[in-house]
Amino acid sequence: QVQLVESGGGLVQAGGSLRLSCAASGSIFSTIAMGWYRQAPGKQRELVAAITNGGSRNYADSVKGRFTISRDNAKNTVYLQMNSLKPEDTAVYSCYARTVRVVGQLIDYWGQGTQVTVSS
Repeated sequence: QVQLVESGGGLVQAGGSLRLSCAASGSIFSTIAMGWYRQAPGKQRELVAAITNGGSRNYADSVKGRFTISRDNAKNTVYLQMNSLKPEDTAVYSCYARTVRVVGQLIDYWGQGTQVTVSS
């Protein structure tokens, strides 16, 4: 129903910046929120940032003040600007889109994930 294509991952030094992009296609009219999760080896997946179709934003405490999530509705793309990166930010970052099929029924879609590596 929704296809997500991620880009922007890579290798940066601590203190550097990366910008992740997630382009959505398909039944995007049903999308009510998009965001980014990350998972580092040996750790649980955690929500990094999310943005609703109304523009409300939420961030994990660990990235607040450093990361910014934004949306370009015309391009159906969500971005994650990551500044002041730390080695502990190293993880696979996955874009997700939350959609609603009917009232009370939510369906989540995921991108393939993109590796972000921050060297010390």
